[in-house]
Amino acid sequence: MFDLPDADATGRLGAAIATLLGRGETVLLYGPLGMGKSTLARGLIRALTRPDEDVPSPTFTLVQFYEGEPPVAHFDLYRLTRPEEASEIGLDEALDEGCAVIEWPERLGDDPAAWLGPDRLSVTLAEAGGGRRATVSGAGAWESKVMDLHV
Repeated sequence: MFDLPDADATGRLGAAIATLLGRGETVLLYGPLGMGKSTLARGLIRALTRPDEDVPSPTFTLVQFYEGEPPVAHFDLYRLTRPEEASEIGLDEALDEGCAVIEWPERLGDDPAAWLGPDRLSVTLAEAGGGRRATVSGAGAWESKVMDLHV
């Protein structure tokens, strides 16, 4: 668990995750509107690309692709009406070529793992006092990587 007193701390958590993120891996961002999912994604993407990378929320485009090491795709699935649409917007290709950060992964249905590779980090953001708290859990390679995550 990580206490995130402000947006800068949320971005730093994203950057810390980026240092451990590899090809074929997914970061799933859970939490209600306004909890900092896009802020965390922005910190992660800027750590993989460059500090001044323009990282808009893909709310209307559904996905943004970035050249980084590894390449990263940022998905916002809030507007999906059925899980199969994730394939139509390039989720499979993103994981074949690099990694993915997914906001609103619950739109993938009851079992997001059916659409994703085995190596996933789940981050749930919630209110905590005047800031946020991030609860993290890993599957596959992320089961052990979680122990190396420091902010």
